[in-house]
Amino acid sequence: MLGKMQRRFILVAAAAFGLVMLLLVAGINIVNYIQVTSSQDEIADRLMQYELHAPILAEKDFPPIDSIPGAGPEAAHTTRFFAVHCKDNGEMMILSKDFISTVDDQTAREYAQEILQKGKQRGYYQEFRYLVSKGEGEDVILFLNVLHPLQSMRLLLAVSSVIGVVSFLVVLALVILFSKRAIRPYAQNIARQKQFITNASHELKTPITSIATSVDILAMEYEENEWIVSIQKQIQKMTRLVGDLVALSRLDEDMPFPEREQFSLSEAAWEIAEPFAALAEAKKKEYSQEIAEDVSLYGNRDAIQKLISILLENAVKYSPENGKISLRVFKKKNKAVVEVYNTCHLENTGELNRIFERFYRLEESHSAATGGTGIGLSMAQAIVEAHGGKIEAVSPDGESLKIVVVL
Repeated sequence: MLGKMQRRFILVAAAAFGLVMLLLVAGINIVNYIQVTSSQDEIADRLMQYELHAPILAEKDFPPIDSIPGAGPEAAHTTRFFAVHCKDNGEMMILSKDFISTVDDQTAREYAQEILQKGKQRGYYQEFRYLVSKGEGEDVILFLNVLHPLQSMRLLLAVSSVIGVVSFLVVLALVILFSKRAIRPYAQNIARQKQFITNASHELKTPITSIATSVDILAMEYEENEWIVSIQKQIQKMTRLVGDLVALSRLDEDMPFPEREQFSLSEAAWEIAEPFAALAEAKKKEYSQEIAEDVSLYGNRDAIQKLISILLENAVKYSPENGKISLRVFKKKNKAVVEVYNTCHLENTGELNRIFERFYRLEESHSAATGGTGIGLSMAQAIVEAHGGKIEAVSPDGESLKIVVVL
């Protein structure tokens, strides 16, 4: 249990820090992307205005973009762009190509055709930021070279990602290193509880045994005395409660079932279910079972039989007179499934899965009448979790209860 708690602590801490780093890296790069894109769009907008008003530009007439925010004082010397005018008949004429030398006419036409097919007004295309202006009779596609800003964005993304990953690994290592110290108070509390239960059980066994012996002697002298019979029932209940508490405390250990093997779950279920079939019939309850023949499991056979016994005992105990009880054992996606169903009336189904909590009862009066200790299903959950499985309770109509175990 402590090992599982430590793993959960590491997982939660790592997930929290990982999420923070992910949001931080993503936020930095998104903000940078927005700022760089906005700056390049302002330059593209200014160039497009000059392109529309002065179809043929000479180098001496280069648009004054120095004043554009983010452009910089060297923008007039470093900005490279070209524009393509496309008429309605599909004819393309290359203009304003004086400010770039790395793109030939054929390449410019291909770029323009692909952008027009996309149907978007703005975007990135290879190393360019493009802008499309639709007018009467022709469309103008402007390509602004943004190779250096793109390289800066990619560099920032790479550096921030590396820093984020390294930071995550460092924090993960520290969390793993100090996780035992973090859960030490919890471990000490669990140890004290287990020690208390063990000591209390030993202290209780002696007086319980003494009382049981005395009552048995009285029962021999006063046969069928209702008070003596009541005392004997309460002694049996207390003896069982003490035994269950000790067993449950042992289930809290990291490896409560060190001895495990591959065994036939089908045979184990048949073996443990047989007496419950007779018990249900004796109490005038309808019992049925459907156990597949080829279900096997790796685990502790005795513990799994104890699990099935607890579930069947719970079903027999809490089902009404003439109620229905069923047991199913089958395979589903290479996993073993055990289902125990019984009819019963449940008023509070909203907190159904709380029945696996220690001493929790859905209906106090009914549970008290049956003589249950409120520990059985807690033990069932502990056995399932010790085998790496899952257990849940469902009641679709409030008139039945089905407990599903997946191992």
